Amino acid sequence: MESFDVAIVGAGAAGLMCAMTAGNRGRRVLLLEHNKQPGAKILISGGGRCNFTNLEIAPERFLSANPHFCKSALSRYTQNDFIAMVERHRIRYHEKTLGQLFCDGSAREILAMLLAECASAHVELRAAHSVTEIVRTDRFRIETNKGSFVAPALVIATGGLSIPKMGATGFAYEIARRFGLKVIDPRPGLVPLKAAGETLELCRDLTGVSVDAIATCGRQSFRENILFTHRGLSGPAILQISSYWREGETISIDLAPSLDVEKFLADRKRARPKAELKTVLAEVLPTRLARTLASAATTDLPIANVPDRALLELANRISRWQFKPAASEGWAKAEVTVCGIDTAALSSKTMEVREVPGLFAIGEAVDVTGWLGGYNFQWAWSSGWCAGQAV
Repeated sequence: MESFDVAIVGAGAAGLMCAMTAGNRGRRVLLLEHNKQPGAKILISGGGRCNFTNLEIAPERFLSANPHFCKSALSRYTQNDFIAMVERHRIRYHEKTLGQLFCDGSAREILAMLLAECASAHVELRAAHSVTEIVRTDRFRIETNKGSFVAPALVIATGGLSIPKMGATGFAYEIARRFGLKVIDPRPGLVPLKAAGETLELCRDLTGVSVDAIATCGRQSFRENILFTHRGLSGPAILQISSYWREGETISIDLAPSLDVEKFLADRKRARPKAELKTVLAEVLPTRLARTLASAATTDLPIANVPDRALLELANRISRWQFKPAASEGWAKAEVTVCGIDTAALSSKTMEVREVPGLFAIGEAVDVTGWLGGYNFQWAWSSGWCAGQAV
């Protein structure tokens, strides 16, 4: 039975950060990973280029039952701290949009950086080790399919339920419940939404069409592109709002957010009375979307012959389209897990469980979920660093 100062279960973004941080403080660190290779989600992120952080990290861009919980970690290890490490390793990167930072090359560069830092800190990385049991007496005993280990500190960094094909499981929640922690029911986040009935037919007709839009659910709104798919809606604005959406709720979508559509149609009716409605709409919307909306509103009449009431209804549909999703596309398509281990049990400074000294939970396993665009990686870096400083 091998003995370590700290055992970390899960060699994803948070686990790797925690391991290198603790190792650099002189701790003897064991990092266990049930997959054959560490960092599986890092490698597929950002289309293979890893959107590793965001220049505009702010606590209000994270969801949690306690919206204040993430503040300490995000302020103690910031996006600038991670960027400095990326630059130290001479990894070239660029800002794509909205503060999102991507590697110029491959996500493999970020994983290689983290593994190099772990090696430098003498971290013992053991891949293909499946944990079968965890018991706590004076120390934590971790039983795996390839041996037993003991350590006075244990860090749960096994993530959430999103993307099960990459090895995601509910292991973190099982361990949390075993030690008496509350788990807020996880649900898929940053996920495409399914349509049904007439809306599904509309989406299928428009599959592949993308349009700048504002998606609103409750008090939260996002302006980015939406994408029509053969199952419903996707695209950045939909992925963002999906984390706030609950089943049964309706999402309001403005398909022309920079335009007073009612005024635009009235002006065109006066200025271009002989133009067909689909031609007028194509001035401000993608052609296929314009054609579909026009055909739903009227026959191919000149705009002068379209009743004002019909134009008002069309304007409302464009500016305030009410989309009631049938469901999300679930864990297979979700980029993150919303909810998780209740932060009420954790120290916001160290990520340690108050009632179970030596037990820590970090990253996606915890009830902190960021926006699309590098926010969830930054939470992994920040929470991992905080736990690494404390173990």
